Amino acid sequence: MPYPDEFTGFQVNGSDTWTEFHKNEFKPRPFGDYDVDIKIEACGICGSDVHTINGGWGEQKFPLAVGHEIVGKAIRVGPKVTLIKEGQRVGVGAQSWSCLECRQCKNDNETYCMKQLDTYGAVWPETGTVMQGGYSSHVRTHEHWYDPSRSLLVSPMLCAGLTVYSPLKRNGAGPGKKVGIVGLGGLGHLGVMFAKALGAEVWVISRSHAKEEDARKMGADGFLATQDEKWNEPHKMTFDLIVNTANSFEGWDVDAYLSLLDVQAKWVSVGLPDGDGITIKNQTFISNGCFFGSSHLGSRRETLEMLQLAADKGIKTWVEEIPINEKNLSEAIQKQHKSDVRYRFCLTNFEEQFGA
Repeated sequence: MPYPDEFTGFQVNGSDTWTEFHKNEFKPRPFGDYDVDIKIEACGICGSDVHTINGGWGEQKFPLAVGHEIVGKAIRVGPKVTLIKEGQRVGVGAQSWSCLECRQCKNDNETYCMKQLDTYGAVWPETGTVMQGGYSSHVRTHEHWYDPSRSLLVSPMLCAGLTVYSPLKRNGAGPGKKVGIVGLGGLGHLGVMFAKALGAEVWVISRSHAKEEDARKMGADGFLATQDEKWNEPHKMTFDLIVNTANSFEGWDVDAYLSLLDVQAKWVSVGLPDGDGITIKNQTFISNGCFFGSSHLGSRRETLEMLQLAADKGIKTWVEEIPINEKNLSEAIQKQHKSDVRYRFCLTNFEEQFGA
């Protein structure tokens, strides 16, 4: 039976109508020798999806189907593929291509490749095709970016999980280390569980005490609410690492947060809200000589490590399952925008919309 030339997905037509989804056919980029097509079975909803379609991250190429926490079955495998077998359940996250030849790629830093392409919204250089994401029937990706997935609900780990796991692992989260996770949302809740699984003492830093009970259930050893008077005072210069997952910096006292870090300890921001980011003064760093930086996704090696750690430790994303359709997508994406989810949406029931 001939393979379909076009895939089907729920696309947004523009940032002025970002809550409206339309079921359209689209042509994928050309199939290559190392490519694998999967029939999608589940896809997480990420904050990145919202920032992309609502214009928060600037102009995009519409119509666009977003979604980059994708799990499905491999149904077409390129002739030079060695990592994936037809019929295997696999997942792909926010990145779908890199050159695999540069210095970064050869040192497990392929997410920093200067030629890297995102799973959706990127333009395929050879044809100008705009790559479409996981709110769709299928996705086409280079084999390097697929990972074996035992469960459909592992999908949020492929972006949210990796985004926090990489900076935790690269910056020494483990036994004897005190780690802070700022924000308890889709990223933060996985940050808590992975930091704990790596052996660290884990503290959640949030605006209020509303999520403290959840944080404790996830394994947090302590909880700081910035609404409390002098919330940072007892913990100044005691944290070895803080990973910031917050989706808003409104009303922040950045100096108070950074005062928590020990001498030359690190703050790593992975949350990317709309608009301007954190404003900071050089003098802030003087009292403890702390470092301030960021992190982008993670490597294939780190993804495999993360999934194995999750399997070994029984880590499961806290998810709300949503059958994919126009109405549910519109409602879910608006809830995601308001952070009205505990703690990740996962789209399912793809066969009802796209066939068996």
